Amino acid sequence: MALIGLVGSVALLIWLALRGIDIVFAALLCSLVVILSNGLPLAEGLMEHFALGPLGAFTFAGRFFILFAAGAVFGRLMGESHAAASIALALVRRLGAHRALWITALACGLLTYGGVVVFVVIFAMYPLGLRLLQEADIPKRLFCAALALGAGTFTLTALPGTPSIQNVIAATALGTDLFAGGWLGLAGGALMFGLGMLYLERQRRLAQAAGEGFVPGPRDQLAPPAAGEAAYPAWPLAILPLALVLGMIILPRLLTVIGGDALTGGSSPLAQALTFAGANPVLWPSIALFSGSLAAVLLFGTVRRHGLRLAGAGTQDAIMPLISTAAVIGFGGVVTQTEGFRQFSGLALESGLPPLLSLFGSVSLVAGITGSASGGLQIFMQTLAPDYLALGIDPGVLHRLATMTAGGFDSLPHCGAVVAMLSITQLTHREAYRDVGIITVVIPVLATLAVLGLAALGFGT
Repeated sequence: MALIGLVGSVALLIWLALRGIDIVFAALLCSLVVILSNGLPLAEGLMEHFALGPLGAFTFAGRFFILFAAGAVFGRLMGESHAAASIALALVRRLGAHRALWITALACGLLTYGGVVVFVVIFAMYPLGLRLLQEADIPKRLFCAALALGAGTFTLTALPGTPSIQNVIAATALGTDLFAGGWLGLAGGALMFGLGMLYLERQRRLAQAAGEGFVPGPRDQLAPPAAGEAAYPAWPLAILPLALVLGMIILPRLLTVIGGDALTGGSSPLAQALTFAGANPVLWPSIALFSGSLAAVLLFGTVRRHGLRLAGAGTQDAIMPLISTAAVIGFGGVVTQTEGFRQFSGLALESGLPPLLSLFGSVSLVAGITGSASGGLQIFMQTLAPDYLALGIDPGVLHRLATMTAGGFDSLPHCGAVVAMLSITQLTHREAYRDVGIITVVIPVLATLAVLGLAALGFGT
């Protein structure tokens, strides 16, 4: 009964999401199914595991509220001031409107490899991407998929050296470094990016042939493509708030890596600032986004007079994406407390498959059920990783394969990051998930299986 309830609840959540049912209601309903079918105490299941536990909805909302609010305010001001439009037009003039998806994927990949949190990337790129899409007349669903390719695939799990939470979890648990399994990661990252761009470009051409173009969402702030361009800020000025945000986020990491203890040690203001930035991976990007918003208000006369009102509207833009994401995270918090989940975690290990295939199966199961790459990887490292090391798998290979595997089935429709991205971009699962799913599930899984084959042949060890 516990296993049936667990599998049924995940399947129900996916079905409801694809049917366009409100994700907050769906997450609550499916959490109740898990609680009742697994015999969890009702009050404890809802009030602790769903709401306030380590993976609770309000735990997540409390931790990320400032980041969501800061990102939404920044996006609103960059859109209303037409700064994002100015940058987009400059890129279009130099690279061509038809390369909008390449611009989006590469920019997002660069940002996430530099350590920028995925949610920050979505908020920072969204106003810019909107205008790129408008100029190129590309469907919004493909922008969402390009965003997912750059921000949520090869730079988070495959490329060696990435400071992503997944890479850090594996390194901490196994005693490896962030470059472990580097050749395997490079091969997997190249496959993810190459196959992803081939798919996106093919879909762009098919959409163009079918007459499918850009349609803005109800909250998107866009002027007609040719209207008022003379009044737009010059692109070197328009890019300053965005450069400030990214510089504030990336510079402390670069200084820490280059300077080491010489810069981070001691009590100088610079050392304290670097220590604060490193110790606050959510608050520091939020401060950077608020700083970029302040810069936009000071630089652009079109928003200076109404800066407070627009900032308030931006804060409201953050509420539904935050609550939607938090509800799905809360569902995962309930799932991890069940006996069915513990049974599932051990199934792959006892399956009798070759160790590398068993590893792929166990990480995929945990990440898929929880809808979280980092959560699934954390649970795997705490519970099952020692058993796979005992089977003779090299720690570096285990690090890279487990990290890459966690970034596959985690992105099923109930994934919190997917829900957040769709909420921010104002798309439904029915409208956009097919493309997002191919980019974030199908292609990463194929790439991981290919790399698993290379590892079985001894490549990268």
